Amino acid sequence: MRIFIAGATGVLGVRLVPLLVADGHVVAGMTRTPDKASLLRGMGAEPVVCDVFDLDALTQALAAFGPEVVFHQLTDLPDEAADLARFSDRNDRMRGEGTRNLLAAAATAQADRVIAQSIAWELPSEHRRAVTATHERAVLQAGGVVIRYGQLYGPGTFYPAVPPQPPRIHVDDAARQTLPALGVPPGMTIVIDDRAAQPGSPRWTPAHQNAGPSLTMALATAVAMVSYLAAIFDLH
Repeated sequence: MRIFIAGATGVLGVRLVPLLVADGHVVAGMTRTPDKASLLRGMGAEPVVCDVFDLDALTQALAAFGPEVVFHQLTDLPDEAADLARFSDRNDRMRGEGTRNLLAAAATAQADRVIAQSIAWELPSEHRRAVTATHERAVLQAGGVVIRYGQLYGPGTFYPAVPPQPPRIHVDDAARQTLPALGVPPGMTIVIDDRAAQPGSPRWTPAHQNAGPSLTMALATAVAMVSYLAAIFDLH
């Protein structure tokens, strides 16, 4: 499969690229930083240096690669959690204009679908919740798939050592659990967090500290079905 990853050098993208390459996919990784092209090439991806806000260049890049699937792993977040408030407008733009541009470019390139990241927790601001809802609705209405990740923890995240409050997911697990999204029907929302971790795994926690696997899968299935019906009947 030909897969284009927008945000390929981000905390999730940089983990997705080698996993997809190892599975035999042909991968293009987009970054807006020319210095990171060699990193992508070293992981086995075709580097694409492009800014998502340059719609013409983005459209040309996707059309030239001809992807079957486009992963939207783009964010505009700071290196330190203390700066999140200062970057919020920038990330809102990524979820708004960035998402619209990527969907438009993917459609022009005749990609089968876009798989976009979102979040599994409630934001405190009504405005930010609206931005996230609009982002998700746009992806679903375009026949894409939304992945709602728990809060990421582990190397390169805001929580490198101590996990945050649930919902949460170790960044390495999040990348691995993203791969099955390639087979999820269009218009679906799936949830990825560590409530489904298997007993005995390094990041498993007892049931009294976290929900069990069956509950998590049931919740994920229910969310997916509701989102699917909402996309059909425009109930968002």
